[in-house]
Amino acid sequence: MTSLTGLNYCQVDVFTHEALAGNGLAVFLPESPLPARVMQRLTIEMRQFESIFLTPDGPGSRFEARIFTMEEELDFAGHPLLGAAGLLHHLHAPQQAEAEWTLMLGTRAVKLGTTRHEGKPGTYDASMNQGAASFQPALSRADSRPFLAALNLEEAQLDVRFPLQVVSTGLPYLLVPAAGGLERAKIVHPDFEALLATVGAKFAYVLDVAAREGRTWDNAGLVEDIATGSAAGPVGAYLRHHRAATAGETIILKQGRFVGRPSKITVAANTVGEMLVSGGVVVLAHGRLV
Repeated sequence: MTSLTGLNYCQVDVFTHEALAGNGLAVFLPESPLPARVMQRLTIEMRQFESIFLTPDGPGSRFEARIFTMEEELDFAGHPLLGAAGLLHHLHAPQQAEAEWTLMLGTRAVKLGTTRHEGKPGTYDASMNQGAASFQPALSRADSRPFLAALNLEEAQLDVRFPLQVVSTGLPYLLVPAAGGLERAKIVHPDFEALLATVGAKFAYVLDVAAREGRTWDNAGLVEDIATGSAAGPVGAYLRHHRAATAGETIILKQGRFVGRPSKITVAANTVGEMLVSGGVVVLAHGRLV
């Protein structure tokens, strides 16, 4: 097995400005790329919803990034990228008020900006341009019923003003608009991932449209995500598309209340409709494998 002696990593909290809140993240900093099986095992060891691995991609502010859940590698995820950018500012540009970073996810270059919080050491704001959202056709009421049942929801809890719809800015989410009742939502389907695949979705996100609050889980329904940056872009685009938000509005999306880690994600759109997602980052701890 690849030697991990001396491998540096950090723990950060994302979508918060307070330590021990928001969505925790392990950021590994190998000097050269690690095998995928090793990154997967390290992620399982840390037991965070996701971990990110960064290796320098030439001089300057460009890094290769790979993101893993405890089950698999992801092509895209929000809170690991934002958390990684905040940490890079902390490590590589501590004297700068602002910085920019490029994280390469395969062939996709993700541009991120960070701003240091004055008076709060180790605290940053990070933002990313997720690009324009893509929409699949809205589900009919009949086609929506299996997904409502799989999420332990009744039709009466659906916000009938809006449809279930798959939206993506890199990771396709089935957005499920609810009119309250988030406390009831949970995955009760024995093979939810296969059900989602029938509509081209990777995950589901239950959204209380009026409260601007959401919930999502791993597809086994065992782990609830605290704050989901990769869903925030699709949610913002969905709200604008269905006129639940104005074109120039900045949306504050709440998540994490049901797992005791309340978080806030900021979502806006630029003049060409690309979704901008941002949130706080707190650098919590540094570690090294022995």
